[in-house]
Amino acid sequence: MSVAEAWTLLDDSDLLCSAEEADAAVGRIADGINREMAGSFPLVLQVMTGASVFAGRLLPLLRFPLELDYIHATRYGNSTSGQQHIAWRVEPSRSVAGRTVLVVDDILDEGITLGAVRDKLLAMGAAELRIAVFCDKELGREKAIRADFVGVHLPNRYVFGFGMDVNGAWRNLPAVYALKEEAAS
Repeated sequence: MSVAEAWTLLDDSDLLCSAEEADAAVGRIADGINREMAGSFPLVLQVMTGASVFAGRLLPLLRFPLELDYIHATRYGNSTSGQQHIAWRVEPSRSVAGRTVLVVDDILDEGITLGAVRDKLLAMGAAELRIAVFCDKELGREKAIRADFVGVHLPNRYVFGFGMDVNGAWRNLPAVYALKEEAAS
């Protein structure tokens, strides 16, 4: 994608969640996590690369000790449609055995990737697993997994910004946009 194409894509997209709404959502998630996890010393695993912005905003709002690590599991790459195969690029470098683990991710779409993450972490011995997502896409059907903490609910459209990309671009936006319906197909 060229610079001009990236700008055109943004200009032709719909704003779904403003920067102010995103900040408020992160604050609500932090409040919920603080209430429910204040007595624990969790291992927080951010799912790269999409959760970078969300985790960067969320972590300073958590008011308890934690350890931070990351994982990289994906089924998208730079594509706008998910593949069935989960690619594990990086597993946790810290042991999850016997730990309370908080997984932080950008979006809960169909739940395939987060379901695979959950299954792997439980198989590795995590004692308790909680999931925080910035956004949950409303698909109108049951998903493979549910998040414990959700910032915003978004329509079933291809979204980008606030850590989520479109063809590798626009993760750095402070708001969330959606491709026009015809651009997403």
